[in-house]
Amino acid sequence: MKRLVGAIATVLLTVCFWGFSGVTQAQAIDLGLNYYSQSSPLLAVAVSERRNDADAKLGEVGRKIDLNNSDVRDFRELRGFYPTLASKIIKNSPYETVEDVLSIPGLSDRQKERLQANLDNFVVTDIADVMTSGDNRYNPGVY
Repeated sequence: MKRLVGAIATVLLTVCFWGFSGVTQAQAIDLGLNYYSQSSPLLAVAVSERRNDADAKLGEVGRKIDLNNSDVRDFRELRGFYPTLASKIIKNSPYETVEDVLSIPGLSDRQKERLQANLDNFVVTDIADVMTSGDNRYNPGVY
């Protein structure tokens, strides 16, 4: 009971603080770069420079699956890929072109059909150590 009262008091104090500070609800919720750039140019620069190598690589790829850098979990959205076909793709990387994935040895006709039907979902970029180091493409440690 004491914890419930304490939680309610904390929420009420936070709401009252926002009300008295003059910060509108939209500003309080929007913690994006636009809010920081309006309040402090130095803070906006600090936020924009926090981008790491993995974020840069993911930005380069977009919404497609990078055959040279994606881990096995990225293939879950494609029907029939996870985990067997995805593991074969990872084991036989790196690829020069997206079409190289069709020449993986030991593929069944059905697997080749699935790959052919999904070539538009793939992209090939240079191997990035930040994405492939530690052999974590099979078990990236995200649970």
